[in-house]
Amino acid sequence: MDEKTAQINRLTSYLKIYFPQMLEWFENLDTELVCALLERWPTLEDLQKASAGELRTFFGQHHCRNRELIERRIIGIREAIPAIRDRAVIEAKGAIVKVMALLIRTLLQGIAQLEGKIKEAAAAHPDFFIFESLPGAGEAMAPRLLAALGSRRERYGSADDVQKYSGIAPVTERSGKRKWVHFRWACPKFLRQSFHEWAGHSITRSTWARAYYQQQRARGQVHHAAVRPLAFKWIRIVFRCWQDRVAYDESKYVAALVKRGSPLSSRIAPLGTF
Repeated sequence: MDEKTAQINRLTSYLKIYFPQMLEWFENLDTELVCALLERWPTLEDLQKASAGELRTFFGQHHCRNRELIERRIIGIREAIPAIRDRAVIEAKGAIVKVMALLIRTLLQGIAQLEGKIKEAAAAHPDFFIFESLPGAGEAMAPRLLAALGSRRERYGSADDVQKYSGIAPVTERSGKRKWVHFRWACPKFLRQSFHEWAGHSITRSTWARAYYQQQRARGQVHHAAVRPLAFKWIRIVFRCWQDRVAYDESKYVAALVKRGSPLSSRIAPLGTF
């Protein structure tokens, strides 16, 4: 994925120089359609030589079924004016873009294959039901969270260990009478990103998570600063589910908040359920 992102950024920079219309006609460059188009017609001049019927057939073969969008693109292609007319630059950039499109298309196919393998491996894991039950985890995040905790329950002595190792827990430092808290930099970045991203997704899928997030925002926290403490709380919940080998149950957790008289309980009721 990182390699694909790097190549897309390179492709974008090249297209801006000699073929910027592609960025207007296509919202995303990392698609089979765009890659195939650039492999076949790497320059505006090449693309404008194609007939309207040829373009309609091409778009249809690459699963573009929106007729209005197709016609709008065809009109755009016909009316487009070259950004530059330097033949040396156009031919050089076009040749490179053609290779890059092939590379990105290969990466897309490889990513799809890897995602299929990940899905199979995750579904076969005996603990997958735990992570599959987490609000907002879905097909993408559930395997990542499963990999984050793994199978060896003796690896972490407590949820606190996971919070610190993942970088979600902040660092408290002291010097004399001074004390300050700051972001934890020394940690596995992908692991921290996994918990942080999932916590963000959970806001629209969990009543208490949404209430807690809104509480943090009301205190003046920006989005990511509000998501971090939410991820901190989620790790404690997931760790307990993982240790006990039970699926997450939103109703049980909300009932526990109400029973404890948590300040969140008063914010949950008006939100209702999703």
